[in-house]
Amino acid sequence: MLSGARSTLWGMTTTTPQATELLRADGTPVRVLVVDDEASLTELMSMALRYEGWQIRSATDGAGAVRVARAFRPDAVVLDMMLPDMDGLSLLGRLRRELPDVPVLFLTAKDAVEDRIAGLTAGGDDYVTKPFGLEEVVARLRGLIRRAGTADKRGEATLVVGDLTLDEDSHEVTRGGDSIHLTATEFELLRYLMRNPRRVLSKAQILDRVWNYDFGGQANVVELYISYLRRKIDAGREPMIHTRRGAGYLIKPAGAAKPAGAVKPAGAAKPAEAAESAVPVAVPSPA
Repeated sequence: MLSGARSTLWGMTTTTPQATELLRADGTPVRVLVVDDEASLTELMSMALRYEGWQIRSATDGAGAVRVARAFRPDAVVLDMMLPDMDGLSLLGRLRRELPDVPVLFLTAKDAVEDRIAGLTAGGDDYVTKPFGLEEVVARLRGLIRRAGTADKRGEATLVVGDLTLDEDSHEVTRGGDSIHLTATEFELLRYLMRNPRRVLSKAQILDRVWNYDFGGQANVVELYISYLRRKIDAGREPMIHTRRGAGYLIKPAGAAKPAGAVKPAGAAKPAEAAESAVPVAVPSPA
């Protein structure tokens, strides 16, 4: 389906994901908890929100929602007014005790003024009535999350991973407040990594996205430019750019927990990373 295309399902309008991505200030995806006892609706809504790049958890009743909220610590909650074990207003009160500032978007089949007033008076931040457009839910959540200050206030043009920031408009890059000069190609490579934090990207994916195979699919150009980035981003600091041998590369905040079995002594070089410093200089210098 083309971007922006729309279809109707169960009386609700669906839409394909938008290009912009809303992130927490630390560069990790926004977290949203969806609470509704209609499994089909919950699945549809969760899928639409995941397309936004957000982390989603769901619950079908009030007790389950409280348990998930304690562990997941969502940045926003989508909450149905009518649940099997308690009403939405009662659940809102319990959630507020756990997460006093989390914004809540009510879903309700009722459109009477008194129901809307009750929800907002009880502490709900916004509401939509069924049937509704999923793009409306996404738009309202974006507004709530921004107003709550969860998302990086510097705007969606700024990517943040740990203490590394990249401004897509000004092309300025800093780490720990120190300015870092990058060539155009290095900037595009870093931008692609930072748009996918903690995600392993293969050499083929990077070639396709950054170079469009302009170098004839030579995988060693990826290794070379990764080594350039490491010298500028990680030199003298705890590394953020990592190699997953046989899989690709990823970027994550310095000091982030490593997968089990992947722990290495501080400063120990990985074989694949060491090999990159010896890549033949047959490939052009940074441009």
